[in-house]
Amino acid sequence: MNCLYCKMAVTNLKNNRQFYVPYILTGIVSAAMFYIMRAIQENKGIDTMRGSTTLQIVLTLGVVIVGICACIFLFYSNSFVMKRRKKELGVYNILGMEKKHIAKVMAWEAVILYGICVCGGLVFGIVFHKLVAMSLYKLTGLSEKIPFSISGWGCLQTAELFGIVYVLMLFYNFLQVKLTNPITLLHGSNVGEREPKANWVAAVLGLVCILTAYYLAITVYGILEAVNMFFVAVILVIIGTYALFLSVSIAVLKLFKKNKKYYYQTTHFITVSGMLYRMKRNAVGLASICVLSTMVLVMVSTTICLYAGMEDSLQNEFETEVSASLYFEKVPDDAARGYLMDQVEDVAKQQDRKVTQLSEYVEAPFVTHNEGNRVERLDNSVGSSDSDISFLYVMTKKDYESYTGETLGEIAEGNVILASLTEFEWDTINVFGKEYSVSEKAAFPGSSPDKEITEFLGNRHVLYVIVADDDQLDQIRTGTAVQYHIGIEIDGTQEERKAFVSVLREALSSCEEQLGFVTIISPSRAEQKDIYMETNGGFLFLGLFLGSMFLMITVLIIYYKQISEGFEDRERFAIMTKVGMSRDVVKAAILTQMRTVFFMPIMVAVIHLAMAFPMLKLIMQIFGLTNTSLFVGCLAGTIAVFALIYFLVFRITSGSYYRVVYR
Repeated sequence: MNCLYCKMAVTNLKNNRQFYVPYILTGIVSAAMFYIMRAIQENKGIDTMRGSTTLQIVLTLGVVIVGICACIFLFYSNSFVMKRRKKELGVYNILGMEKKHIAKVMAWEAVILYGICVCGGLVFGIVFHKLVAMSLYKLTGLSEKIPFSISGWGCLQTAELFGIVYVLMLFYNFLQVKLTNPITLLHGSNVGEREPKANWVAAVLGLVCILTAYYLAITVYGILEAVNMFFVAVILVIIGTYALFLSVSIAVLKLFKKNKKYYYQTTHFITVSGMLYRMKRNAVGLASICVLSTMVLVMVSTTICLYAGMEDSLQNEFETEVSASLYFEKVPDDAARGYLMDQVEDVAKQQDRKVTQLSEYVEAPFVTHNEGNRVERLDNSVGSSDSDISFLYVMTKKDYESYTGETLGEIAEGNVILASLTEFEWDTINVFGKEYSVSEKAAFPGSSPDKEITEFLGNRHVLYVIVADDDQLDQIRTGTAVQYHIGIEIDGTQEERKAFVSVLREALSSCEEQLGFVTIISPSRAEQKDIYMETNGGFLFLGLFLGSMFLMITVLIIYYKQISEGFEDRERFAIMTKVGMSRDVVKAAILTQMRTVFFMPIMVAVIHLAMAFPMLKLIMQIFGLTNTSLFVGCLAGTIAVFALIYFLVFRITSGSYYRVVYR
């Protein structure tokens, strides 16, 4: 008897191959992608990366997202296939098969589908794992060899995850058959719908959600606020998008229907009425396509931009190729500073490198407490809160001019020049108990502060007190170490610049005891580029990988939607031709309707992306990317490529649609 059920299951799968072939391909690709992501996650080469911790987090996130998407993906495909097969299952029931017998046939189908999808997915995953891993290594700058390997845990977890999914889908299918009578099953794929009513409350709510999200995205002014508001805006957009297609679209179509001059034209009549009756059922699918399209566009464009803009990010983070900070107990004299500059030149000659820029300056930094124009060391300000903390930097006129490139006036005895990040109207300033006259206000180093920094600072001050000479600096900084900063630009390849930094560290360390300082050399641009490559390359890999999966889900939804509408339109098409409408008029009306419905999601997705641009631009600054033109170019390029793929999918699936309609 079991053989009979198995044969019936195989026959059913063959007879319904139009539905099951995409379903099986979906399962195979999903299983392969999950295995590949899981196998890469446990790749030993990842642990050798300097940014391995970040990349492991990215890959773990990728495993979770791929697993969740695979589950949703398969459930959606299964629900569509079951809807199309209800008539077939109803015939079995009417011909005498009990529901328990149908359940056994469905169980065999599930076993066969599970075996094909998991085995096929693991085969493809094992074959292509090395190629995908090589792509990840290429993007992250690793050069290690990748041996061919099979992940035992990857195979086991893939089989377990998809086993759970197929068991849950089988129970769902059992319930569909058990809770439905045979007549309902027989007509399950042909159940019509009444004309939907316009839910104006939901329509207004949807518009409010989308407009609120747009407002948050456009009016956001700081990086911190952009990060905090991003997920709020995303949730509002998702809710608003589903409401838009469920309620707003129906409300708009109702308005078109009330306009008699517009509605009672042949093409408009067929298009509006057809879209109106099917919009309620198809709204969720259209909204899903729109949300997935938006996710693909955001994910792919931002990760490509991060990867392409690495050099810009490095330039923003590092003013010079090499930045060294030397901590002295007293202000270094000209002889000590000259000796250190000679050390830099000697290392450059030794490494056969050319120093293209060399800068140096001394500053004394303090954490302070301000009360008006009175500045006290923080440790003298008992009970001061975090909001009372301010920052003071004392520099000589010569060093400040070297640091900023600005020319200042002469500083008389008892006077100072102030540069502040916040506005002030002081003619005098009391620094650690000594009163000074403010002879001039200098421009603050760097660009002017944005609104976010001003809000963050609140009552805090960031002050530069510029004094005449080293003696005056020594008087103010009593008991506090001074920082001697060296900035170096040097030629050469990335490896040559890294070698220069390594030798420079040794040279400066050998001088520490002689001159009495402690050296801290920040990672150079060349060294930091490796970390950027690993992190941004990992993000790009994940963006392209997940983008491909979301695109596959989108394509499948579109395909099933076209097939479903093809079966529905076939009878409508036949009826309209029988009542006297010409074939060309009906075909043109259906084509107009199909194009409108098909391209609506991507148009809304592009609008979402355009409105989110200000917020995304600020979030990209977290990664040091401020090149707006590059970001715009990446967005435009991603939209163009996605639109082309979307159009090709439309052309291909349209062929399936017409074959069903004209059969």
